Amino acid sequence: MKTDTILITGALGQIGSELAEKLKTIYGKNNVIISDIRDPKDVNYDGIYEVIDVLDVERIKEVIHKHNVKTVYHLAALLSGTAEKNPMFGWKLNMDTLLTFLELAKDKIIDKIFWPSSIGVFGPDTPKDNTPQNPIQTPSTVYGISKLSGEYWCKWYQQNHNVDVRSVRFPGLISWKTPAGGGTTDYAVDIYYKAIENKKYTCFLKENTYLPMLYMDDAIDAILKLMGTDNNELNEFKSYNLGGLSFSPKELSIEIKKHIPEFEISYETDFRQAIADSWPSSIDDTEAKTDWGFEPKNSIEKMTEIMLTNLKIKLNK
Repeated sequence: MKTDTILITGALGQIGSELAEKLKTIYGKNNVIISDIRDPKDVNYDGIYEVIDVLDVERIKEVIHKHNVKTVYHLAALLSGTAEKNPMFGWKLNMDTLLTFLELAKDKIIDKIFWPSSIGVFGPDTPKDNTPQNPIQTPSTVYGISKLSGEYWCKWYQQNHNVDVRSVRFPGLISWKTPAGGGTTDYAVDIYYKAIENKKYTCFLKENTYLPMLYMDDAIDAILKLMGTDNNELNEFKSYNLGGLSFSPKELSIEIKKHIPEFEISYETDFRQAIADSWPSSIDDTEAKTDWGFEPKNSIEKMTEIMLTNLKIKLNK
């Protein structure tokens, strides 16, 4: 009998590239299939890579059958800033593809799904400080609308078809291994690159815009903990809140200046400011901590030191 395997869609993105490496250490590289739309010649990966357009249902089924895939981490999505520029494609990519995998699980072709939601599901009517697990949700972006709809589809498939699908609402994610990918919180990645390369950064958000953030190691750890928890221990059937850190561009620039004293930041807001203003400034993640032991380990000080140290090596600075 073949060994059950894992498929990661959108695996060359910010989360997928790091999640794949972690899963390989746990399950072995031949049991973790990564996929994306990039040509294999342009992909440097020690393992099995499959080209998949996630809108191509037949191609998805082909890869699942070929590798006996039983668990899917469905990460392919159009992020907040990018989706606002191309709303119909953002809706189609974010919504249709989730439904594809939910249907495959309903039909017992796969057993388990991880699908990331986002703080984008909240909106201007949601309490901004220490946002609770189930507040009023009035998203004002294409990305947020698609993620909130996805949460309710996940809940519906769980309740009506016993589908095992698990989800977290990610805040902004910060990593030195992959560059920013078009999200509103991505300033907190790009700023480190610019600090090292140019000693200055022009931020598209106001200096005192607080947003929840999470260092990537803590995000990966959260995914693995959630997926490894017995289903009977889980009490939230849409998507778990995840917090971690909360800071402003000004506060982050102060931390960077401790390491690069000549660093300067300026501010020129764009359409992403309105998106940020509709999101929480901090998150209450009590349910995630209680149900499956979510416990972020990185502070803004520790994260900044790690980011700058590794990016200097990566950028040969």
